[in-house]
Amino acid sequence: MIIDELGYPPLPEDGASALFQVINQRYLKSSTILSTNVGIADWASAFGDATVAAAMLDRLLHRAAVVGIDSPSYRLRHHENRADSLRQGVNARVS
Repeated sequence: MIIDELGYPPLPEDGASALFQVINQRYLKSSTILSTNVGIADWASAFGDATVAAAMLDRLLHRAAVVGIDSPSYRLRHHENRADSLRQGVNARVS
């Protein structure tokens, strides 16, 4: 199972508990991939329940490979490259 952008839209009030149930059912049985921009230290506040967040992290981080990516968004980089190309084309016509 892949969960993309976990924590980006706020979870409903019982969302963290429901997510914990899913993660707990999959624990040691199936692979789970998460992408999130919420740091591990911020899970308690992001999900509104420190106990549930700790329980989720306990299961997710056991036997996990954590890959931290600290770089600009590839979507923004693509947009910037396209905008630069358009500017160069406009400037070439004006010259």
